[in-house]
Amino acid sequence: MSLQVEKLEKNMAKLTIEVSAEEFDKALEQAYQKNKGKINLPGFRKGKAPRQMIEKMYGVGVFYEDAANIIIPDAYAKEVSACTEIEVVSQPDIDVVQIEKGKPFIFTAEVALKPEVELGNYKGIKVEVAAPEVKDEDVEAELKKAQEQQARTIPVEDRAVADGDMTTIDFEGFVDGVPFEGGKGTDYPLTIGSHSFIDTFEEQLIGKNIGEEVEVNVTFPEEYHAEELKGKPAMFKVTVKEIKVKELPELDDDFAQDVSDFDTLAEYKEDIKKNLLEKAEQAAKNEKEEKLIDAIIADSKMDIPEAMIETQQEQMIRDFAGRLSQQGLSFDQYMQFTGMTMDMMKEQMKPQALKRIQVRLILEAVAAKENFEITEEDINKELETMASMYQMDLEKLKEIVTDTEKEAMKKDIAVSKAAELIVAESK
Repeated sequence: MSLQVEKLEKNMAKLTIEVSAEEFDKALEQAYQKNKGKINLPGFRKGKAPRQMIEKMYGVGVFYEDAANIIIPDAYAKEVSACTEIEVVSQPDIDVVQIEKGKPFIFTAEVALKPEVELGNYKGIKVEVAAPEVKDEDVEAELKKAQEQQARTIPVEDRAVADGDMTTIDFEGFVDGVPFEGGKGTDYPLTIGSHSFIDTFEEQLIGKNIGEEVEVNVTFPEEYHAEELKGKPAMFKVTVKEIKVKELPELDDDFAQDVSDFDTLAEYKEDIKKNLLEKAEQAAKNEKEEKLIDAIIADSKMDIPEAMIETQQEQMIRDFAGRLSQQGLSFDQYMQFTGMTMDMMKEQMKPQALKRIQVRLILEAVAAKENFEITEEDINKELETMASMYQMDLEKLKEIVTDTEKEAMKKDIAVSKAAELIVAESK
């Protein structure tokens, strides 16, 4: 295999990767073995037709696409990881240049490269941060949260749905009298007034009784993610199956004893204030660090390719989908219920994606300039933190951590040291 790198504008590059004819033929053979069982050829039992006969019948390129899909990921990964002159920071845009039996297989990958940073001043920077404080209303708000968490849910059977009720519903949606995909739900929990559903869906359930089937009429937003539903009026058949309300406990010494290690409400409130102050101090520290890095970004230069931002956006969306899944909600359901589209979500996340990239590049540049030495002790401390977080045996964790993962940890530790230095050197 061979790799040629052509630098393009705005930190983009075109990588031309050539795979030998022999390697390509191996991939063709793998593609044949993968597909032969699906192919019927007159005179041969299913799965027994020779490759040459299949190629003669269906054309010499019958296995080209599968062979390309077999060979491209490994060839791309090997060549990029072995190349020391570039650092790729985006997913590749692949284009096949030459695919022909008996000849080398050639493809290109257009990628974003890690931008160089022209680092501005990062020492002695002055920023203003408000002194951390905790007000009485902050303590009361936190106390209210604890009270809400201890609330009991009481079934209601003697009245209709009211605003704020926690309901369980079945629903099925229709557009032009026809059910649409994703418009049906069973035993769905819905808090009235949460605005989880589109338009006036929730408001139309107020005053309805358990067991009553309701026709709810709404209109999908013009920017709705499903093209066939944009701006369309819809009718949902909804059955309210259950109504519940919260019953809050009294805020007294008994409550304090139930939710904390303290005997009195006064002691519990003092502990809340102490914890809030610690959080406020940490928030002030984070704000200071963020303002310092913002100042360094403004004083530095870096040309961030759009493909790098897109890759960060996609990673953020994957992370968000993972968090939704942990809450029992699929990404598609979230998009449908909120009326969000993928383009809207990407655009919404773009400023944050850009900021994340800028922060990381700045901190990496500071770390490189300071040439921090990452010791074995630094690595061990990080592993100890990980072992505690994931409740794993430290020695077992050390055994399964790869050299590649250790190198990534070293970069992260260096970035943390850079952030600490910037704060320590600030005014």
